[in-house]
Amino acid sequence: MAQELTDRVIVITGASSGIGAATAFAAARAGLHVVLHGRDTARLASVADGVRAAGRTAVTVAGDVAAPGESGRLLDAAEAALGQFDVVFANAGYGFRRAMHETSDAELRRIFDVNFFAAVDLLQQAARRLIAAARPGHLLMCSSALALFPLIRFSAYSATKAAQHHVCRAMALELRPHRIAVSSVHPIMTRTGFADRAAAESGRPLDAARAYDDVPALLLQDPDRVARAVLRCLRRPRPEVWTSRLPRLAAAAMALVPRLLDVVAVRG
Repeated sequence: MAQELTDRVIVITGASSGIGAATAFAAARAGLHVVLHGRDTARLASVADGVRAAGRTAVTVAGDVAAPGESGRLLDAAEAALGQFDVVFANAGYGFRRAMHETSDAELRRIFDVNFFAAVDLLQQAARRLIAAARPGHLLMCSSALALFPLIRFSAYSATKAAQHHVCRAMALELRPHRIAVSSVHPIMTRTGFADRAAAESGRPLDAARAYDDVPALLLQDPDRVARAVLRCLRRPRPEVWTSRLPRLAAAAMALVPRLLDVVAVRG
C-alpha cells in the first residue's frame, strides 16, 4: 500500500542546490512540508521560496553538517517549527579527484566527516527521536552508484559512499521493528554543483560548460530524476534506490569477475 505523504515533514541536508533542492521541490509538490539545511543562506532562501510557491511550509537552517551538534540543532529546528519530522534525507556531500596515495590525512578525515559521520549522526539522532515518540518514519542517505565499485582517483569519495550503503542496509533491518524505513539512494553522475566543488577541492580549473563532456549520456542524469526516484521510495519504501540499471548490472558483473574493474577503471 502506498504511503500518504500529505502534510508530512521532510528534513533535507545539502538542500541549497542539486539533488537536495530538486527533492525539496518534488516533496512540496507531493504535499510535504520541508526543512532545508545547507551552507549557502541565499540559495536556501531561494529553494524555500519555491517550496512555499507550491503551497507548503519551508524552514531554513544554515550551517555545516559536520559541525559539532549540528544534527541536533537541525532536528530541534524542525520540531520547534513544525512539531515533528517524518522523513530525513542526509544528502549533503562532496568529492575530490586525487589518488589515494596523494590524499592527505586531513583531506580523508574531512570527506568522511561530511559524507559519512555527519550523515550517520543525523540518522542516529532522528531514529532515537522517532523511537522515543513511538512514531514511524523514513530515513535516507544519498549514497552513489560508486558505493559498489570504486572509480580511479575518486577512491576516498567511493569509500564514503560504500560506508553509507552498508550502514543504511544494516539500519533498515535494525529499525524495522520500530516501523522506521531506511533507504540508500544511488545516483549516477548528476548535473549538480558536484563537479565544480570536486574541481575546487582537487585544485583543478574547471570549465563549467564542459564539466560533463566526457560522461557518456547513459551515465548522466538531471537531479529531477533522482528526486522523482526518492519520492517513489517515500510512497513505497524499499532499501535501495537506483536511478539507472546499468551501474547496478555493472556492479554485479564486477562482483562476479573482479578483473572487469581493471578494464573500466583505466578510463577514470
